[in-house]
Amino acid sequence: MEGTRRRRGLFTAVAVAVGGGLLLAHPWVPGLPGHVMSLVETFLPWLGLAVPVGLIVAAVRRSVVAALVCVVVGAVWLGVFREALGSPETSRAYDLTVVQHNVSDENTSPSRVARILLGPDPDVVALQELTPTSLPAFRVVLAPTHPHHATVGTVGLWSKYPLTDVERVDLKPAEVAPGWERGMRAVVRSPHGPVTTYVAHLPSVRIRATQGYATAWRDESAVRLGRALAADRSAAVLVLGDLNGTVDDRGLDPVLSQVRGDRSAFAFSWPASLPLARIDHVLARGDAEVGGTWTLPGTGSDHLPVAARVRR
Repeated sequence: MEGTRRRRGLFTAVAVAVGGGLLLAHPWVPGLPGHVMSLVETFLPWLGLAVPVGLIVAAVRRSVVAALVCVVVGAVWLGVFREALGSPETSRAYDLTVVQHNVSDENTSPSRVARILLGPDPDVVALQELTPTSLPAFRVVLAPTHPHHATVGTVGLWSKYPLTDVERVDLKPAEVAPGWERGMRAVVRSPHGPVTTYVAHLPSVRIRATQGYATAWRDESAVRLGRALAADRSAAVLVLGDLNGTVDDRGLDPVLSQVRGDRSAFAFSWPASLPLARIDHVLARGDAEVGGTWTLPGTGSDHLPVAARVRR
């Protein structure tokens, strides 16, 4: 009986240790069939749940080894996510407030959504999943405070300041039918200097029995966005969008090699009913820097709106 108890304690210790190893070494773990590592990286913070579960098992099995491993992995988790454990850095000096939101093409209350998005008094609002039915309502509610706006396909940008150089950004995967328009670029002429702003909506990902974690279209679209960013020589660049992946997901590496976000809070944005991951992003580079990110109240979409402070 004692030997069995030790073996069970050892199994718990190994399982928790594997989770701790992934927290530290996930970028160097080779890609596995079915894009398993992308799925793990999407929910990376939740690997920490192995610690309390492991401690309970260690207590039941009276395994000192398992308990010690749990303590070490808990310390690793705290070290990896220490920046996100405090409040978002919204009190630091900033020049712009931006809001990013996938409004859902099934949302039946676009006017209400727009009023919620105006809550933090944003300078710029980026939206995805706009439809011909919802677009007029957004225009009406946002126009008094954000008279400058542009749309391309199902994405749009509203601004307090003039927009220039508006153009389509081709993010369409090769296998997707023509007419799929989810990317745009515009220059926001802010009082603090021009900010080249991309609005993007990358394809959704799904778990499928035959493909595992199906990310191929999302990954291809991320490559296209990464190339556009690499070719852009603007001094200040923002990327606002539903990228259908987190900043730890290797599938977004082509984008995240060009811009970076803020880790001062988890700000999980999806799913809205029980947020588990931040897949809606405000990213920046050059003379633009994201200084604090947080979520706004639910709007009826399956995403929560994400707001951020930006220094220019």
